[in-house]
Amino acid sequence: MHLLLVDGSTFIFRAYHALPPLTRKSDGLPMGAVSGFCNMLFKLTDDLKGEDAPTHMAVIFDYSGKSFRNDFYPEYKAHRPPAPEDLVPQFPLTRAATRAFSILGIEQEGFEADDLIATYALMAKAMGGRTTIVSSDKDLMQLIDDEGTIRMLDTMKNRWIGPEEVLEKFGVTPDKVIEVQALAGDSVDNIPGVPGIGVKTAALLINEFGDLETLLARAGEIKQNKRRENLIEFAEQARISRQLVTLKTDVPVEHPLGEMERQPLTPSVLLPFLKALELNSFSRRMAAFLEADLDAFEPDPEFAAKSGTSNPGSEPNAGNGGENASDNSPAAHAETVLARIKAIPVNHDKYQTVRDEEALARWVEAIVARGHVALDTETTGLDNQQAALVGICLATEPGQACYIPLAHTEGEDDMFGGGKAEGQMDLVRAIEMLKPVLEDPSILKILQNAKYDMGILARYGVDLAPIDDTMLLSYAIDGARNNGMDALSDHWLDHRPIKFSDLAGSGKKQKTFDQLEISEAAKYAAEDADITLRLWHVLKSRLVAKKSVTLYETLERPLVPVLARMEARGICVDRQILARLSGDFAQRAAALEAEAHTIAGEKFNP
Repeated sequence: MHLLLVDGSTFIFRAYHALPPLTRKSDGLPMGAVSGFCNMLFKLTDDLKGEDAPTHMAVIFDYSGKSFRNDFYPEYKAHRPPAPEDLVPQFPLTRAATRAFSILGIEQEGFEADDLIATYALMAKAMGGRTTIVSSDKDLMQLIDDEGTIRMLDTMKNRWIGPEEVLEKFGVTPDKVIEVQALAGDSVDNIPGVPGIGVKTAALLINEFGDLETLLARAGEIKQNKRRENLIEFAEQARISRQLVTLKTDVPVEHPLGEMERQPLTPSVLLPFLKALELNSFSRRMAAFLEADLDAFEPDPEFAAKSGTSNPGSEPNAGNGGENASDNSPAAHAETVLARIKAIPVNHDKYQTVRDEEALARWVEAIVARGHVALDTETTGLDNQQAALVGICLATEPGQACYIPLAHTEGEDDMFGGGKAEGQMDLVRAIEMLKPVLEDPSILKILQNAKYDMGILARYGVDLAPIDDTMLLSYAIDGARNNGMDALSDHWLDHRPIKFSDLAGSGKKQKTFDQLEISEAAKYAAEDADITLRLWHVLKSRLVAKKSVTLYETLERPLVPVLARMEARGICVDRQILARLSGDFAQRAAALEAEAHTIAGEKFNP
């Protein structure tokens, strides 16, 4: 038996963030995540051949609502924002898509998908089978074994994950992963851990003491004062964290493994479903793959657009959110998003300053879990081919942002010109840690004027992609006016960001960003990323309503990396030709001047 278990949430969110907005033409129903989900599901099953071909398969979904973990720790995942509103109606369609592909979809009240995956994986192992878990979720890495009977597959990076990859990520073997997670915590899931201990330190401690309980019992032996005090003070918090990260392997599952046996695709089920969703290109592709006549099948009435529903393209007020817009129209959705984002206060005191590797590692994990990140670079000037990188700011959710200072200076007025300020990461190491997520094709990077930041980061060896640009979103929607971040923030969010001149002054005495105090620079920089992310939510949701998707997705966005490369490469100039042209132009100008004087009968403008 080879059991293939797909982490449904990972597929859904990666499909949602990786693809541009897509709606069903007949009624405007959001369809991007469903389309991506179907393509990913088919590619997965088509790619796994030979020994990797599964005999049994299921897609495991998270059941909406709380899990048993909330019973003993109510704060678990409590601060997670709701799913994007245009994604919500697509959740049931992904379940239906799974069934249409002749695959069993499973979710169970009170348990998370990870618990079901853990239970089924061990059931298969007990029967002498092996399991492949299709996910990159770090929480599932505790299941990997040395025998190779349980392994993971990250389809976005086309990478198998085994014991060596787990050791590389956590610094420990798979059986010790929960010990490290208990200490390090997880800000994404609101798992507290022990303050001041990140993955790197946690791995060192577990490798030295063996497990969490032994470490806590011998905490008094720790030489570092603060670390020792935190381990003693937050011992119970670490134990609770261990409970939270430990996957349940004995869930009373409702579907036996026998129900997961692979079944062939059925044209009479799959093609009507795809036609109902109006995924026309994919429908034709699947019909060709199945050697079936697509025209022989009618759209599945259960999923087809109902008669009488409005086409957003014909709504008289679909572009402006007018009062006559349908509640389900793209315009109404855009107004809902705007109201939700504006209701979230901007609190500079909640922004974080990242000063070490452990803190940055937590932000990298949050980025991977969320699937997108807003970012901005802070530099010493406006020319991205000359300016030096001073810091990087990130935001994963509205109100959740940080600043990573890298090259701030102090003592600039002394005779030696100052040195590097304390409390900053090594620039090379920070870039090394961020580079994988900044280049990850499954993680969307959101920027304001992305071309500038792409030019900066390219000089540090980072090929930034894929990107969304709030400046270009605004341009595609409203034209060439008020596309700067401050103007957009004032217009859409009723918020005026901190001005650079308020911190750096103006005129000849204006400071460069590296000369600013880190504490003040952090508020300004983190706000940049936070506001950019908020604007992205607002503007991205308006693309469909304003009928600007094609302009943005086929022209404006694809041009950004092209223009960035052109700026970086410059143009080739032949100085000798320019010199000859200059001499020729000077002679011709003198001749024309003499001719003018002759016509006038006298010299003028001496």
